[in-house]
Parts: sequence; structure tokens; C-alpha cells
Amino acid sequence: MPRARTVVLLAGAALLARGTRRAMRRRIGASPLWPMPALEEPVSGQGHRARRGPSAHRVLVTERTSPAEGVVQLRLEGPDLPPWEPGAHIDVVLPSGLVRQYSLCGDPADAGTYTIATRLVDDGRGGSREVHEQLHEGAEIEIRGPRNRFPLTDAPAYVFVAGGIGITPVLPMVRAVHAAGTARWRMVYCGRDRATMPYADEAGKLGAEVTSGRPDLGFLAGVPAGTAVYCCGPQGLMDAVAEALPEGRELRVERFTAAAAAPGGAFEVELRRSGRTLTVPADRSVLAAVRDELPNVPYSCRQGFCGTCRQRVLEGEIDHRDELLTDAERDGSMLICVSRCLGERLVLDL
Repeated sequence: MPRARTVVLLAGAALLARGTRRAMRRRIGASPLWPMPALEEPVSGQGHRARRGPSAHRVLVTERTSPAEGVVQLRLEGPDLPPWEPGAHIDVVLPSGLVRQYSLCGDPADAGTYTIATRLVDDGRGGSREVHEQLHEGAEIEIRGPRNRFPLTDAPAYVFVAGGIGITPVLPMVRAVHAAGTARWRMVYCGRDRATMPYADEAGKLGAEVTSGRPDLGFLAGVPAGTAVYCCGPQGLMDAVAEALPEGRELRVERFTAAAAAPGGAFEVELRRSGRTLTVPADRSVLAAVRDELPNVPYSCRQGFCGTCRQRVLEGEIDHRDELLTDAERDGSMLICVSRCLGERLVLDL
């Protein structure tokens, strides 16, 4: 078991030091580790066409470039886009209705513009291929957010480790910390080969250690207490970083796929407004069981990332397994695609 405590940050704005904020404004006004596997596209899934909510925005693809082999970068522009901070991501509603999450990797001070990048995953679930084949300059799409469950916290020192397309949420953090000049930092960026590593040149100019092949993580054993350690990349890389850290150090990670679900037993779910009661077997989700009775219940990702299937819970103890909701949002609601019951019975407002 890894000795370091791994923290998947769920929500909240990034709380940067005042010096970091001022400097930013001045500057910009368990798979195997090797060979490194291709990352899945950020987690979502397919189901009903996404519903437009209060945080939805229409944006135009104004620029499409390729920062590395197999990677597409899109510049999205629109009116009144909310501000964002390093670590944030947006939901992209693709032309087919699929919803995918992509980290913002541009400049937070570039008002009215978001930048995302995605690698083509041949054996993925279709989202990355749709981006690569259908989203060209002039395309209009819907986005939601931004949200930040991977915020950059205030710390006296930082360590950043990124693998492949996992550079996207990390690069804005490194830019901010480098520009502030108030904290020590070190970054290791690795990939299969340099040609497939987006933003490798920029990372190198900032002072990152850019390497193709297996990274040397031995330095992590000497990371002092209080250092904020961030990692985004394949699961094998995150596991290796966690194993290399001293006991008691926290590792903050951004996942591109949902964590493996722990087993759970069967339980009963009452649909209060519908007057129906059903049993959720150990090998089925609440969502699947509910949709047998109410086929129009919306969903999208089925992995606890997008929030489409969130439902109000009237009674019962919830076993939260999502990667999205804050503690406050979990009080009285659940994502029925992944979360379960800790007891024998739940009552949903359905």
C-alpha cells in the first residue's frame, strides 16, 4: 500500500497566496507505469443528451492547433465566460450529445477565452475521436462550468509530476507559481517520447525536467513536510509517486478515469413521488435499477464525474462514491450512477 496519503480534490476555488495572485496579474494583465499507456479521455459517458443548465455557455472554436502528435488544442471564445483558476476544468457537450471533461490549460487572465487539449484515444469511448474529427474552427458548442476539484493551494514549496496529456491541469499551476516567485518548486514531466508530449518546450523553458521514458522519482523520498505535491497522468504514474513519497505526505491527484468501485451489498430504494419500491442488487447501480422503472431519469457519464444524475435523498445513509460533489452538496443528495446505500434502505425524491 502507498505510504503517502492520496487526496482527490473534489471542489473549491484555488486559494493562491496574495503574492501569487499579484504576480499572475503582472505576468498575464493500477496499470503498469511503463510503457506509459495512453490516457483515457477525461471521464464522462454516454446516455441522454446533456441538459442545458444555468452554468451553460455557447462558445465558438476560434483556433485549432496541434501541440504534439495525436493531440488537438482548441481555443474557445464566448461572451461572459466565468473566470477560472489553475486546476479547473469544463464540461464539453459534443455534437452527438456526449459530455466530456477537459482541463483548462490556457491563461486565466485571458478573459472570454478558454483553451483545452485532448489526445486521440483509439480504444476510448468515442469522445476524443469526436473532438478530433468534428471540432474545427467555426464550430459552435456548449460548455458548462468551470469547476475546480484540483485547486492550487498556498504552500511554501511545490512538486509537480505530469505524464503525457496529464500536463494540461498542471501547466497553469506551474506558470502561476513560477511567475509569483515566492515559493520553491520542482516539476517532472514525462511521456513516451517528446514528440507526443504537448507543451514540452514551454515546460522546459519554465524550468521543468522534461524526460521521455521512465522518470527518476527518487527525489520524492526527501520531500519536506508542508510541500504541496500534485500529479496528473496514468494510474501507474500516480501510484509510483504515492509510493515514493515519505509517510504522512499528501498527494493531490487529478484522475482521467474513475477509481475502481468498492463492492457493495443489495439494498432497497423507495421512489417516493412515484410510489414504487425496488431492490438494487450488489452488481447493479442505483441508476440502472431506477431506470428500469423510470426510463427518462437523465444521466451522462455513469462514473460520478458529471453530476447529471444527481438526485435528492429524503431518507437513508448514503455511501458517496462520486468524484464531483462537495461535502455541502453531498448533504441530502447523491449521484445515483455510482453512490450506494450504507444501510438497507434509501428514499429518493423521484
